[in-house]
Amino acid sequence: MLEDLLNSLPNYRLNHVLHTPSPTSAIAFGHSGHLFAASDDGSLRVYDLSSFKVCRAIKGLPTEISSVTCFKRPGSELRDVWLACGNKAYSFQMDSEKLVQSTADATAVIELCTEEDVLNELALNPGKTHLAFSTDSGNVGVVDLSSKTVARMKTGHSSICGIVRFIPDRPREIVSGGYDSCLLHFDFIQGTVLSRREIPQFPIAEGMSLSPPFVMSAAITTTGIMAAGTADGRLWLGFGGEKNSQTKSDKKKRTRKWDGLDPDDEHLEKAAEGPLVAMQQYSRAFSDPLNLTVCTLLGSITQYRIIRQDNRELQLVKIWEGEAGVDKVNALIIDDKRIVVAGLDKNAKGVIEIWNREALP
Repeated sequence: MLEDLLNSLPNYRLNHVLHTPSPTSAIAFGHSGHLFAASDDGSLRVYDLSSFKVCRAIKGLPTEISSVTCFKRPGSELRDVWLACGNKAYSFQMDSEKLVQSTADATAVIELCTEEDVLNELALNPGKTHLAFSTDSGNVGVVDLSSKTVARMKTGHSSICGIVRFIPDRPREIVSGGYDSCLLHFDFIQGTVLSRREIPQFPIAEGMSLSPPFVMSAAITTTGIMAAGTADGRLWLGFGGEKNSQTKSDKKKRTRKWDGLDPDDEHLEKAAEGPLVAMQQYSRAFSDPLNLTVCTLLGSITQYRIIRQDNRELQLVKIWEGEAGVDKVNALIIDDKRIVVAGLDKNAKGVIEIWNREALP
């Protein structure tokens, strides 16, 4: 397996740089040809990646857009969006005849927290029936989009909650991460905590970092593996919820509780000198080794392949690294063709770097 890995190492080259008047706060792919980029000034731009020109936009939202979630609506080529802005979530249909929309054009507006609180992240489940959210006050919640009913979890984080994810193949379960260094696993129908994991600090003897292990970024694979990046530059991997295969003989095993936060089946190691503020995984198929791409606050991008042998021994192999020209990174996304990193430059303006994957010789 390692020989095959060495023969197929990826390589990315910087292809294009986009600039915006205000720092870029969140990004998302529409389909493979569109990039959605949100800014601190309450604007959203949709770029055509074949020309790098803006083809749609939203302006005039009341404050920073902290999260962008795209979804496909039948009959529309352009993806619709949910945007987190202040204490509200806004939905827009981007195939509108208006090339530039405003707050008045939103098809739905849902207040998800008090005016004293701020939304951080939105996540849409695969069925597009529920929208999860996290807030500065540490609250975690889920909206039933059919009824617009908002359910808040009975237990939250004791500090900022920046991360929320739906767990694949678990229709009523989510996981969140916060600045209290905790990962929380919920049954969102009951609103109860099913499991939790506090990321341990470095032993004092190691003297590796003065930063607490705030959870700054996270990803969950389709196979149930969870990854989290911390403010002290460590990468935490949880394998307790991993699915082995999709054969009929595994059906009973797949219906058990997700144990992705099990401390007896985890891996934790120093991966960077700075905070790991963004990450995303891309896997071509269930059986492929996992590629996990992470980025630090100052723009160091690293792609790993996570390999577990039959004896469950873990190999975390660095397969590519690069340096983005972004002074402060806010977001990273990846697909099979490119890596996109966004944030702000030294002049506090928005910057988006698009790195294309080169074809193997």
